[in-house]
Amino acid sequence: MAIQIGQQAPDFTLRDTEKNKVTLSEQKGKNVVLLFYPLAFTSVCTAELCGVRDNISFYNNTNAQVYGISVDSLYTNGKFKEEQKLNFPLLSDFNKEVSTAYDTIYETFSNDMKGVSKRSAFVIDKEGIVRYAEVLENAGEVPNFEAINKTLESLN
Repeated sequence: MAIQIGQQAPDFTLRDTEKNKVTLSEQKGKNVVLLFYPLAFTSVCTAELCGVRDNISFYNNTNAQVYGISVDSLYTNGKFKEEQKLNFPLLSDFNKEVSTAYDTIYETFSNDMKGVSKRSAFVIDKEGIVRYAEVLENAGEVPNFEAINKTLESLN
């Protein structure tokens, strides 16, 4: 079932590239941006996440913690983060539980890969309520960062 604006965000715990557990409900008190992306090292994913990297001061100034989430292993995400010098955590949803809970998973992706995260963006406010939700069917598109940023500005 699609995530709706105004609902409580589904809680989760995933591991980051340093093998630390990150739990969404423990982020209360700050805004959270969840960026699901299909696969590390692909051109659109790299461009999207590097764009966030280059604008991280905006997210910091809006009291927002950004997390990139993919079904890649934490080791693949670690190499991707290192090579692209990403300055926010990447979380591994290797078991596909969070992508499924957020209804942002392809049944079949390119080259017959099953269970890849759809490119998606969610803004969750300080109380854990979803304030922005965008799930893209076309992996070649990127989320509407202007709308994401306006949502974050409105929360402060």
